[in-house]
Amino acid sequence: MTQPSLPALDGIAPISHLGVIRATGEDAASFLHGQLTQDFALLDARHARLAAFCTAKGRMLASFIAFKRSADDILLICDHGLLAPTLKRLSMFVLRAKCKLSDATADFTLHGLAGSASAPFLSADTAPWSKKTDGDISVVALYPAAGQPRALWVAPAGTPAPAGPTLSEAQWLWSEVQSAVATLSAPVVDAFVPQMLNYESVGGVNFKKGCYPGQEVVARSQFRGTLKRRAYLVHAAQPLAVGQEVFTPDDLEQATGTVVQAAAAPAGTSDASGGWDAIVSMQIASSSHGDLFAHAPLAEGQSADAAQGVALQVLPLPYALLDDI
Repeated sequence: MTQPSLPALDGIAPISHLGVIRATGEDAASFLHGQLTQDFALLDARHARLAAFCTAKGRMLASFIAFKRSADDILLICDHGLLAPTLKRLSMFVLRAKCKLSDATADFTLHGLAGSASAPFLSADTAPWSKKTDGDISVVALYPAAGQPRALWVAPAGTPAPAGPTLSEAQWLWSEVQSAVATLSAPVVDAFVPQMLNYESVGGVNFKKGCYPGQEVVARSQFRGTLKRRAYLVHAAQPLAVGQEVFTPDDLEQATGTVVQAAAAPAGTSDASGGWDAIVSMQIASSSHGDLFAHAPLAEGQSADAAQGVALQVLPLPYALLDDI
């Protein structure tokens, strides 16, 4: 299988798969600083944060794109299916902090901007996680996809969408996969430490900040060089689903990885129908194996069957990985 070509990605897409948690109060930043993998104490109005919320064992329960609307008003953008359990769990730790957490999804509208649609907000050299504010509108620069710049546009509900060509939500979901920056969703909760999704390489972990749940495990994975799994971008001719396991013919009983995020690719790739792209977290040692395939999770005592699986082609990541410290 040859590497797929990439169709043009240009326009404005509605976003419905993400929800908004709002943290307000004078302790909002310090509270989040003590719960998530990123530095919120030093967060300013010109930047956003990619961050993870982890268990005490360092496993991710949710991921966020977060930014300040004001000194005591912070928005956390996350997978909509994880919002309720995440809000409930975070609220357990507020205690006496002057911070109120709420589901503010209905209060805001979200759009994805790609290609020329991002030009009014981003310059050619705008770094990911930079933030621009236009009145009540916040625009966060994301990692590019398919060679095109991208941004997340967040505004109060009822604000007219920015002008520009229309991009379908399906195309936006594909761009999210192509960026290789994973958004955690329900099928893979509690499965990965942040580095297994390359979060340390895309601005999702700060190793200089203070304690948060799981910090010791996350730090040990980085500083002791014990990380054995990474996130990779893959292509397939057939549909892929989050939670599918990945195998090699060398071991049909033990999965080497898991599909983290998947989306149909637009027509124009090397497959006539476009095929499917996915982010897969898998063992580094297996990433160069030529016969990887995705398979439904195995029942106890079951073995994977390559004939029933979906062949995978590993593609180059669109960003460089940081070396273990």
